[in-house]
Amino acid sequence: MTAQYVGAIDQGTTGTRFMVFDHSGTVVANAYEKHEQIYPEPGWVEHDATEIWDNTKSVIQTALADAGISADELAALGVTNQRETTLLWDAESGQPIHNAIVWQDRRTTDRIETLREEGKADDVQQKTGLEPDAYFSATKAEWLLDNADPIKLSRSRPQDVRDRAEEGEIMFGTIDTWVIYNLTGNHITDVTNASRTMLFNIHDMDWDEELTDEFNVPPETLPEVRPSSDEDYYGHTDEEGFLGAEVPVAGALGDQQAALFGQTCFDAGDAKNTYGTGSFMLMNTGNEAVMSENGLLTTVGFQRSGEPVQYALEGSIFVTGAAIEWLEDMTLIENAAETEQLARSVDSTDGVYVVPAFTGLGAPHWDQRARGTILGMTRGTRREHVVRATLESIAFQTKDVAEAMVEDSGIELGSLRVDGGAVKNNFLCQQQANIIDTDIVRPVVDETTALGSAYAAGLAVGYWETIDELRDNWQIDRSFSPDADADSVADRYARWGEAVERSKDWARDEDGGE
Repeated sequence: MTAQYVGAIDQGTTGTRFMVFDHSGTVVANAYEKHEQIYPEPGWVEHDATEIWDNTKSVIQTALADAGISADELAALGVTNQRETTLLWDAESGQPIHNAIVWQDRRTTDRIETLREEGKADDVQQKTGLEPDAYFSATKAEWLLDNADPIKLSRSRPQDVRDRAEEGEIMFGTIDTWVIYNLTGNHITDVTNASRTMLFNIHDMDWDEELTDEFNVPPETLPEVRPSSDEDYYGHTDEEGFLGAEVPVAGALGDQQAALFGQTCFDAGDAKNTYGTGSFMLMNTGNEAVMSENGLLTTVGFQRSGEPVQYALEGSIFVTGAAIEWLEDMTLIENAAETEQLARSVDSTDGVYVVPAFTGLGAPHWDQRARGTILGMTRGTRREHVVRATLESIAFQTKDVAEAMVEDSGIELGSLRVDGGAVKNNFLCQQQANIIDTDIVRPVVDETTALGSAYAAGLAVGYWETIDELRDNWQIDRSFSPDADADSVADRYARWGEAVERSKDWARDEDGGE
């Protein structure tokens, strides 16, 4: 049967989605399943990797069946995934030795603090582009190697995990690696996911011996690193397996890089912002790894077969969409859709500023002790002012990151491509255009994460021949151009900066802070 489609496995923090796209980038099949969030101790977050794989098979079969699509109609499969989440599995049995440790998990914070006390943080950042943090994979893998239960083997007595790892009998992987392994039998990751492990030198584009020594991760456990779009393929599904067809697996990207690719941000200066619970803004910096002096991360954006790596600057904002959920929790709104009408019902915030630092501040401030703040209220303040100020806080936080990106890269921001649930709010999009003084562009297809991995796989197998075809697929739903007085915006942004400063360093141990 002629291959007509490309499939994308989107393995996220709360669930797994499978989507099928046609040549125009239109979604023709879609299925989703949640998986359990496991909290063994405060600050610890784990996932059952076996459950994730079972759900992956389930959503693929469900989506294809519901759409009446046969697996042999798939030209290729792509994978995108929650980044940094880490697991180890037994090479002999293929079974995980412990639950996966999720990117949100903070159990290795002390290890990072020790690294800093030893004066090693700058060296790690220079090699990896990452601010050393328990967020990344290296200390998670180290913890698993030191703390997972010994493996019981039928052929011998139980054996220590670290001993087996040093013998090459344990496999390390982020979730992309786990999914690719189960699809193809091969131990592979892509450059974007490797760049989030804190074990990978983004300048040499290889695992770094000094880093693997520092974090006590035997190189024998590490996967082969391949391009994000790989004409040599990562492998094929088994014709005798659950799909019943031999389908090339040829593309993978971490979720935020996949959104960058799906938004066709292929040139230096192209940028996208994904507005979810938090927001992740990435700017393509071309073939140069721009090291940030302003609180941003330097990361691999993507790589196509035979081509140089494209790098990106990344700014992580902890609370954006979650601030709208907070408005609901406080019964200031009944649902998220109501915010647009309420915000438009007043001419301004009447001097009110909301800083939604509920879990501290991310880029570019990085203050774990900051806390949520409302400033400027008077007796005349109404819920409409607070709602409008909350929406504007999302746009102001994005400007903080955008300005840091321009300063670090020396590249002027062109239009900003946006995706995620919050961009359905036209008021927010217009405010974003006004506040960062650039066009905001919202695409027709907003499933950009899955689309990006489908594009990577489809390019590798020739389903799409050039990136110009992908640019042609990308269609604008609506664009928003600045319409506000620049002086007014500058004054409001300056006041926003004052509000942020007042939110910082608020939490104290005696207040239940950090």
